[in-house]
Parts: sequence; structure tokens; C-alpha cells
Amino acid sequence: SSSSSSSSASSTPSFKTSLTNDPAFGNESASAAPTPAPAAMRSTEMVPLTAAQKSAAFVKAPEPDKQREQVRSFLYPGEEELPDDVEMTIWEHLEELRERALVSAAVVGTLILVCFCFAKDLTIFLEEPVKEQGVRFLQLGPGEYFFTTVKVAGYTGLLAGAPVVLYEAIAYVLPGLTLNERKTLGPIVLGSSVLFYGGIAFAYAVLVPAALKFFVGYAEGAVESLWSIDQYFEFVLVLLFSTGLSFQVPVIQLLLGQAGIVSSKQMLSVWRYVVVGSVVAAAVLTPSTDPFTQLLLAAPLMSLYLGGAWLVGLTERDKDQGGAMTMK
Repeated sequence: SSSSSSSSASSTPSFKTSLTNDPAFGNESASAAPTPAPAAMRSTEMVPLTAAQKSAAFVKAPEPDKQREQVRSFLYPGEEELPDDVEMTIWEHLEELRERALVSAAVVGTLILVCFCFAKDLTIFLEEPVKEQGVRFLQLGPGEYFFTTVKVAGYTGLLAGAPVVLYEAIAYVLPGLTLNERKTLGPIVLGSSVLFYGGIAFAYAVLVPAALKFFVGYAEGAVESLWSIDQYFEFVLVLLFSTGLSFQVPVIQLLLGQAGIVSSKQMLSVWRYVVVGSVVAAAVLTPSTDPFTQLLLAAPLMSLYLGGAWLVGLTERDKDQGGAMTMK
């Protein structure tokens, strides 16, 4: 047995180099052998996440394939999702669009004429925010008050006829909407209308008096406040309508979330840019240059954006729950 073991040992080839012939090589390789780590060292340690890692984990966007599929299903729905889909030529579409545009124009034109009959009452109503501050209005040129009343009647008639215009637009695009889109259409239209008129009311009750009080107080003791009626109404009407339009931010967020383009986590991840953007948008939308009026508009804009992100999160949770129930 000893001879067989010696023969097997001798038959095993050995490879020697100048390094292996070195006597110190064996000692170093033996000393470099890895030693087993203590049990405490081998145990997996929980490393706390940094604030940046937590933020990145929270705002992680959906998978690109999932986003791509949502956009594709939004742009190209199946036939089973379009119950009222009717094939029409391009000329038939244009004819229907022309008819609905004529109906909208006729209603808005009629309402403008009605508002023009009450132009003096509308003028007194819009002068209320600054009436108690001792401001007097002047007509600086022939016909200035007349053209101002025409402008006021036009804005008021358009505002009163907006529901009819909105209805005609919805009726035109309704056959091309899917069942899911129709379910969200009603809340979106209702919310958009409430936000628009709510923005106008907020501007009339808060923004306009604050801005005018600032200007009158700044000029007090230096000049007498004698304002042009045309410039005053241009200032007030622009501020009213720009505030109403800026209050549509949650509606735009819901539309983007419904299409799968942006998620609620992505909206919340850019809150720092939203703060800066709200201040910039308030500076652009408000005709006045005082910072107080801009801050009064920037604060609601930021609140509306955060509320819109929260609503998008609710719709996403409902979608996930509905998908889970369907899978079951």
C-alpha cells in the first residue's frame, strides 16, 4: 500500500517556478491563508438608509414598459372600449364641428348683448374693491367709457356662456372616449368648472382688494388717486381670468395621471421646483408688481398642486385595486 501511494504521488505532475522554489514562498502562503471571521463579523448588519436613498426609493417611477403600455392603451384603445364609435369622413367631422361652433358662438353673442344692457351695473360692481379707498375714475378720452363697457360685457358674456361652450366641446369628443375615460370625464369637467369660477371669486375677494390697497397706500400723501377707467378694468379683468385659469392645475395633473404619463410620486418628487414655479407663475399672471399680491396667488397654486398629486395617488390606488380584483 505504501508503494502504491508513493507511486501515485510520484505520478502527480508538479510545476515549479522560480517563485515556488523560493523557501519563503511556502511560509508566506501559509501565513496568508484566510482565517474564519468571527460569528459577529459574519452576521449581516442592517445599514441605515440615507435621506437621499429614502427619497429615491419613495419617488421611484413606474417601470418604463408599464408607462409605455399605459400611453399606448390611452392613444389606441380597443374597439370594445368604444361603444359609440361611428365611422365618419373628415368632412362629416368638420361639418359637426362647424355646427357646434355656431351654436356656441350664438349663445355667447346673445349673452354678451344681454350683459351690455347691464353694463353700468357691472361697472359699479367691479369698482367695489376700491370704492372705499377714495379712488376716483376718469374718462381720459372720448368714447373710453363706451369701449370699456363693451370690453366688460364681452368678458362677462364669455364667462356666462362658458358652460355651453364646454358642453358642445364634450359632445363633440364623447363618441371617441372609452368607458374608463367617460367615468372620469364628469368629475374632471365639474372640478374644472368649480376651480375656474372659484379662482375668479378668490381673485375678486382677495387678490384685487389686496393689490389695489397696496397701490393706493403707496401713493398716499404723494399723489391723488385719479385712475383711468379703461386701465383699471383691464387690470381687474386680466387678474380675474388669469387666476381662474391658474386654478386648473389639478385638472391638468389628473389628465396626465389618467394617461399614465406622470405618476403621483414623480409629481411629489419635484416639489422644490413647484415652489419656484408657483412664485414665477404668480409674478407672470398678476398684472401688479408688488410681492404681496404674488405671494397671495403663489400659496394657492402650491396647495392646488399638492392636492392634485394626492388625487392622482388616489386614482392610482383605485386602478391597482381594480387590477388586483380582476386578476383574482
